[in-house]
Amino acid sequence: IRQDLSMHLTMSHDLDASMERCWKMFVDPQSHIAKFTAMGHREIEIIECETSDDRIRLVIERLVDADIPSFARRVFQPTNRVRSVDEWFRREDGTCDGTFDLEFKGAPVESSGTTQLSCDGSLTRYVIDVEVDVRVPVIGRRVSPIARGILEQQLTAEFRLADEWLSTH
Repeated sequence: IRQDLSMHLTMSHDLDASMERCWKMFVDPQSHIAKFTAMGHREIEIIECETSDDRIRLVIERLVDADIPSFARRVFQPTNRVRSVDEWFRREDGTCDGTFDLEFKGAPVESSGTTQLSCDGSLTRYVIDVEVDVRVPVIGRRVSPIARGILEQQLTAEFRLADEWLSTH
């Protein structure tokens, strides 16, 4: 019996920085390396980086460790090579938005989503909208709350690390 699991999650955070400072962070590949390093990812490698005044395309591969419950270890490995493809665009109206795709090599998981930055007074609102598809036999429903918890932790860490980067750069 196959139980495919689709999950959707939207989270937002107000960054205490101007849109311009936030844009500079997102187009700086070193901010992404610092973020992934702080999250405990290993063997981080920039595969592709294309930037212009109003666009960035960044492809990064890395090893990511996850705490996998024993019942799911036949399907999921505790360490996975992840390839992320991020694209950000600066729009004429002053907002910034983007897309991302995550490939978990050797794992029955696909993830993609959108990102958006918009001004909110002196703050910049950062919104991440994520879709995750997990294709696993039998245990799909048992994996759902675990996967959601991991995803929420990762997004919370991303927001916290963006705050830290902006406070020091």
